[in-house]
Amino acid sequence: MHEIVERLVRIKNQIKEESTKFNIPKIPKVIAIAKTFPLESIIPLIEHGHLHFGENKVQEAKVKWTDIKKEKPGLNLHFVGKLQTNKVKDVVKLFDYVHSLENMKQAELLSKYERELRKKLKYFMQINIGYETQKSGIASLNAKNFLVECMNKYNLNIIGLMCLPPNDKFFKKYFKEMKDLQMSLVTAHPNQSEELSMGMSNDYITAISYGSTYIRIGTKIFGERK
Repeated sequence: MHEIVERLVRIKNQIKEESTKFNIPKIPKVIAIAKTFPLESIIPLIEHGHLHFGENKVQEAKVKWTDIKKEKPGLNLHFVGKLQTNKVKDVVKLFDYVHSLENMKQAELLSKYERELRKKLKYFMQINIGYETQKSGIASLNAKNFLVECMNKYNLNIIGLMCLPPNDKFFKKYFKEMKDLQMSLVTAHPNQSEELSMGMSNDYITAISYGSTYIRIGTKIFGERK
């Protein structure tokens, strides 16, 4: 077995064990964050049967994924970077999930190109859970109104919330706040916002305990980036 596949298998087994420990019925999905890694590093995971991969740059993703996604239509490609308005059409063409929906201009363009390309994506609303000025995202207080407008005005399929918590020792606090926000939105809109995209290579075990359903892992699978 390829060493990259071995790492993924160990991570998935660990996630299953932790999910059992916390009595979580829905085992979180692992998104293999493949940004900067060449296709030859990704192929072993695809051949193993892994389906969820993440990229943060549109041009790099187009070069790496356009052909192989046609060959293997079951693959799911997640856009996890900053969504620039001039790249929205390309994102709708290539990707299946967007983790960084954060403003109405994006929502308007995504809706437009979904109709034009006859394709529906799945979206996570990016929450600026630490209210950091240098980071993108919606304030928690505005999340409900943003969700309703995306649903009603633009007919977007908002499946959940995503966060990049501050890089400090209080990440458990931020994960709890995300879970509480998600629960409040699910209560108000039962068919929306059921998923949570949070947790990366250094904190995914803790994220699972707070209800994360999508884990974004890069270096722990592929190794250190050059």
